[in-house]
Amino acid sequence: MQSLQGGEMAQKGAQLVQETFSCSICLEVLKDPVTIPCGHSYCMNCIKTYWDEGEKKLPSCPQCRETFTVRPVLVKNTMFAALLEQMKKTGLQAAPADHCYAGPEDVACDFCSGRKLKAIKSCLFCLASYCEKHLQPHHDVAPFKKHKLVDPSKNLQDNICPRHDEVMKMFCRTDQKCICYLCSVDEHKGHDTVSAAAERTERQREMEVSRQQIQQEIQDREKDVKLLQQEVEAINQSADKTVEGSEEIFTELISLLQKRSSDVKQQIRSQQETEVRRVRELEEKLQQEITDLKRRDAEMKQLSDTEDHNQFLHNYSSLSPLSESTHSSSISICPLRYFEDVTAAVSEVRGRLQDILRDTWTNISVAITHVDVLLTQPEPEPTSRAGFLKYSCEITLDPNTAHMELLLSEENRKVTLMKKHQSYSSHPDRFSRRPQVLSRESLTGRHYWEVEKKAGGVNVAVSYKNISRSAWGWEAVLGRNDKSWSLYCSSDSYVFWYNNINTYVSGPQSSRIGVYLDHRAGVLSFYSVSETMTLLHRVQTTFTQPLYAGVWVCGPGVSAEFCKLR
Repeated sequence: MQSLQGGEMAQKGAQLVQETFSCSICLEVLKDPVTIPCGHSYCMNCIKTYWDEGEKKLPSCPQCRETFTVRPVLVKNTMFAALLEQMKKTGLQAAPADHCYAGPEDVACDFCSGRKLKAIKSCLFCLASYCEKHLQPHHDVAPFKKHKLVDPSKNLQDNICPRHDEVMKMFCRTDQKCICYLCSVDEHKGHDTVSAAAERTERQREMEVSRQQIQQEIQDREKDVKLLQQEVEAINQSADKTVEGSEEIFTELISLLQKRSSDVKQQIRSQQETEVRRVRELEEKLQQEITDLKRRDAEMKQLSDTEDHNQFLHNYSSLSPLSESTHSSSISICPLRYFEDVTAAVSEVRGRLQDILRDTWTNISVAITHVDVLLTQPEPEPTSRAGFLKYSCEITLDPNTAHMELLLSEENRKVTLMKKHQSYSSHPDRFSRRPQVLSRESLTGRHYWEVEKKAGGVNVAVSYKNISRSAWGWEAVLGRNDKSWSLYCSSDSYVFWYNNINTYVSGPQSSRIGVYLDHRAGVLSFYSVSETMTLLHRVQTTFTQPLYAGVWVCGPGVSAEFCKLR
């Protein structure tokens, strides 16, 4: 009880010193106290500095504001000085400010009694934390000077081996954990062990490499963002120029083409918005990646600055590995003409007013939708069947396009040439001269499908939708015009057809043909598929419209089936 009362008296005495003998300028206990004529006291340096910075005004008291015509001579108040010195010797010093005491989130001094002060350092040797007063022996006493002091840590007990109650100064690489020296000769005997400091050095080196990689990726992303911003400007300028040119052409046609002019303008603006949105979305994604990478770099920087080896290693192992970016390391903008093709298509219609209302109108619409900014480098063509299967798609045949003698089965994936007409209704999309059929699905991205043929010859093809359906001769045959590409597969040979020009193709015979399409890159490839895949023929061109898969079966009983690949 006496000890408690003594503590309370000491605390009250400290508060008295703080309230009575504090300088109102620096708010601390007076140092070299001086009393000016009005009776208030200050630290000599404080009042001197206060008057020196007074900008030639009459000296005054900071508390009562009394002014003095002549600057008072400052003389040390010996009575105050002696009294303060005596109080220091008896232990009555100024009470710490509230902000010096440890709060719930702070590391408290392990040696303070009563209300604990904030720790300013933790000792890895003592496994304790100290305020400024209790840390003093570590600065003054020789044996303590060799201890390792770090920033205050709440996790010091994590450095104690739970089994041997010893400080863990070693690291077991075999088990990937911190251990003490007794562990190294006990359950970790024979394991690959090193000092925690050595392991920290190696892991620090690894993390520096990761940080350099992150920083490089940040620079790459920032460069890509700049390119995308320039691309947005280019798209907008091209779109604006095209709109202006299109309107001038349509003005000449007045009433006949006024409606089409409005439609073209609307489609251009719609595609412009679509393309700008795509670029903006990628820009936002890159900005987010930059933010995430900077955050990750900051986390690694904070961990890198940790002085406690064990704490570093403990937190390092919890770092998640860098995930691969889904974005290419660089942005490459191909020098496209954006909407210029639209102007050319509009100019063409002036000489074909009737055609534009029926067929040529499609060219304008396609030219607008074909504006597709190549934001990343084109992906290479797969080299294995597993790679192709990533782009596999399910093709179903459109009954409205099937010739009357074609029977569709297997959920419209298989077609067989019959000797009699099927019960199809009349439809303008139906092939009326040749036993052909097209798919329901339009193809504009990257796709892969396989066709299994049985008996006779089969023409495996892709075609624009506006291929002729009823023309005589070869104009309506897949591969015999400039609107379709086909590979004719007989029992012993292959022939590639385009625009009525044939190319004989050599390769292993197979009943299954694989077709790979990269519409955007203008690539169309045909493969012989068996235990391995063999390239038969590749086309490199520019596709101006969506494509449709198709087949032409030659002879009664001949069939072709679009295989299920998933």
